Amino acid sequence: MAKIFQVTARAGMTRVVEPIARALLRAGVTPNAVTVAGTVGVLVGALGFGARGHLVTGALVVTVFALTDLLDGTMARMSGGSTRFGAFLDSSMDRVADSAVFGAVAYYLATEGDRVGVAAALVCLATGGLVSYVKARAEGLGLTCNVGIAERTERLLIVGVGGLLTGLGLEPALVVALWLLAAVSIFTVGQRMAHVYRQAQETRAGVSG
Repeated sequence: MAKIFQVTARAGMTRVVEPIARALLRAGVTPNAVTVAGTVGVLVGALGFGARGHLVTGALVVTVFALTDLLDGTMARMSGGSTRFGAFLDSSMDRVADSAVFGAVAYYLATEGDRVGVAAALVCLATGGLVSYVKARAEGLGLTCNVGIAERTERLLIVGVGGLLTGLGLEPALVVALWLLAAVSIFTVGQRMAHVYRQAQETRAGVSG
């Protein structure tokens, strides 16, 4: 199934990011430094602005710094490929950033007395981690898991648009976005588990044959 954020759009973003990546590498900036800086930026946007109700500013700051996920990957590719520690750091910082975003959203909605919204944010927080865990666990077992309609970029895009629209006055948008995200995240977990199950069955049949 095609991902929400199409491959062609990502390719277009890569063409925009590549000149920036080259400039940073020439300046001696490492991909790992960009990874950490991007995470710090997301934390500032989520906790410093979003959690305090400045949803438009928070959404914009988080979106800008979340794009460093594409930038550090491009830099790693240009410099000869990602190191094992670089890949580990990138995944770890992604989890920190995602937790901050959904934790901040849950906190903000709690201050507004929106229990339904808080529940949605907590479901998104749990399922977002599960989406990533299923893939990591599958790859740790030597299987592939590059499927799913809601990967990290899609998840941040959905919650970002919801926060932006709510900040601009469309009050229910954030909660609607969260429940939509919860649904597609649960579906993605199911997709990935089914994909891994089929691979495991094919591997078992191949061994038996």
